[in-house]
Amino acid sequence: MARPIIVTCAVTGGGDTVKLSPHVPVTPEQIANDCIAASRAGATIVHIHVRDPKSGKPSMELAHYREVVERIRASGCGVLINLTTGAGARYTPSAEDPKRGAPESTLSTPEARVEHVLELRPDICSLDIATMNFGEWAFVNTPGHLKRMAAMIASVNVKPELEVFDFGHVRLARELIDKGHLASPPLFQLCLGVPWGAPATPEIMMAMKAQLPPDAVWAGFGISRTQIPMVAQAILLGGHVRVGLEDNLYLDRGVLSHGNAPLVARAVKVIRALGDEPATPAQAREILGL
Repeated sequence: MARPIIVTCAVTGGGDTVKLSPHVPVTPEQIANDCIAASRAGATIVHIHVRDPKSGKPSMELAHYREVVERIRASGCGVLINLTTGAGARYTPSAEDPKRGAPESTLSTPEARVEHVLELRPDICSLDIATMNFGEWAFVNTPGHLKRMAAMIASVNVKPELEVFDFGHVRLARELIDKGHLASPPLFQLCLGVPWGAPATPEIMMAMKAQLPPDAVWAGFGISRTQIPMVAQAILLGGHVRVGLEDNLYLDRGVLSHGNAPLVARAVKVIRALGDEPATPAQAREILGL
């Protein structure tokens, strides 16, 4: 029988990609419209960041999240909503005093990082189990902050998607589960290829999957040119998949994707070529225990 594969579409992200492609959605209306289009192309979940509508830079503004969520819900498309909590974790040390953050640092309290989740109550929110070098800056998520965020997320009955970028993050996530800070069965996202986390290779995905709790539901993705190969790899290993402009701007070599829907359609084509089917929102709710 065909297995229902959950397709997550990471619609815009917080990277400096707006200058690289005119198709990255920026305003709340653009982001919501791209989420709806991705749903129609076969996405089961939309993973949402918001941006400043004028500059295109990442934002934590509650009003922007509210507009995106309300537009998606009003559309009636039924797609599951996954709001990021990754914003507010960036640290770049000041050149004069490394104990202090440079102006581009965004370190925020756990309460600020989940404010929009508590207010809007999405189906899912990301929870990054990661302190790591992330390109040229540090991505900081301490165990204490993770415990506080997890408790607040649980208080509004939102399911956390545990984003792990390397083996140690899986180990920490399992500790938080074992100690009761995170509920079972957990939902993991294996995030591969990000500098400087684990590379996006079949061997790494297989090894990280082997470290997950036995009852875990999981998905995996690779960035840039590894996006579609990692779709196939995740399906073959029994997982679910993620695509989208947050992770990859191109549909083919040198060809920018005109929005997220073409990337979702490509993933659906791979799913069906391997004998499976994209999950419906109702099937995803059953798989995830929502």
